[in-house]
Amino acid sequence: MISLEIDGAVATATLSRTPVNAISDEWIERLEWVLNETSANPDLSALRIRSAEKVFCAGADLAVMRSRFTSEAGRLQMVELAAKMQRVFAQLEAMPMVTVAQIEGAALGGGLELALACDLRVVADTARIGLPEAGLGLLPGAGGTQRLTRLCGDAVARRMILSAEVLDGVQAEKLGVVHWVADKAQLPGLVDELLVRIGRVPRDAITECKRCIQAALDPDQDGYAIELEGTQRLYENPISQELVRRFLDKAG
Repeated sequence: MISLEIDGAVATATLSRTPVNAISDEWIERLEWVLNETSANPDLSALRIRSAEKVFCAGADLAVMRSRFTSEAGRLQMVELAAKMQRVFAQLEAMPMVTVAQIEGAALGGGLELALACDLRVVADTARIGLPEAGLGLLPGAGGTQRLTRLCGDAVARRMILSAEVLDGVQAEKLGVVHWVADKAQLPGLVDELLVRIGRVPRDAITECKRCIQAALDPDQDGYAIELEGTQRLYENPISQELVRRFLDKAG
């Protein structure tokens, strides 16, 4: 369903629920397990999420929808699943490492909501990216309305969500939904290079940087004070001290 591999400072979670990585209760519980396992490993600087299927993640499991949507009790179960997705995606967003979504196929609905909870998104030019729920009379209820608006502004969010628009990778990069776009054949190599760079960055520095960036998005937090607190902690961090010593020695 979701496998986990660790290579040095980089963990790779591979989505493998045939055929389209549809999201079910069991699938989201497995993702939560992956996040717990990687968070507990202090040697990891990055977590890549990719797919073994042609599709990155197509969102809701249609079989689950068919079985639940016809009754009030079933629809309540669907709301509970959305709440579980919100919670696990929030955990993904708050991971103490860099999270990278490697998207080679479609990331639609809950699949894009999963990717939006990652720090970085790298897509193939032929990928299909969208939150099409409004076309079914629904809405992206696993954080999509909030994260897309924060990421790209309300103009892009209104365009994509209200019109149920599905973009290709090139369009998504131009609108700021993703960070890099590449030919599908070149995408894995591009992500590998990115992960090599990230893997050289100490975990504690990543955690502090992410905390500061998140503070900039929260008007109730004093981001400048959080910067100073993080700076002080890193100045006292043995790994940071050693890296600075090496840098100063090389600089003469």
